[in-house]
Amino acid sequence: MNASVESVRVAGTPEGPTGIVLLGVEDEEYDVLPIFIGLEEASSIARGTDAVDLGRPLTHDLLLDTIEELGGRIDRIVVSAVEEGTYIADLHLETPRGEAVIDARPSDSLALAARTDAPIEIDSGVFEKGRQPADEFVELQDVREIYDPS
Repeated sequence: MNASVESVRVAGTPEGPTGIVLLGVEDEEYDVLPIFIGLEEASSIARGTDAVDLGRPLTHDLLLDTIEELGGRIDRIVVSAVEEGTYIADLHLETPRGEAVIDARPSDSLALAARTDAPIEIDSGVFEKGRQPADEFVELQDVREIYDPS
């Protein structure tokens, strides 16, 4: 299923605030796939989406620069599985040696996709298993409103 980052929000939990990235899919206007992530990762996805340049590369910028300097490019990311409540993503790269698929955290993969406009896909079974109504998240603050480590 083709997907996109709908928003990056912050939720309060008993352990403290945490980031949530909401992935929407084509032809589905009411439900999203929420993936709970760290605040740093949430902020990095938002910075990538907004094309914010901080002058010096942060970790996701450094990784992207390295991939590109070595002749590769990010082809797409796929949220491919959920195991015991943990989402699994595959980072698909085109390299001078051919295609490579790298196991990666969804938050890292989404931060890279946000910087490159690489397509995001979600396995349909993963979406069905984790989908929730989008309106459950509308009152949560956008990560940009409360967390900006720059």
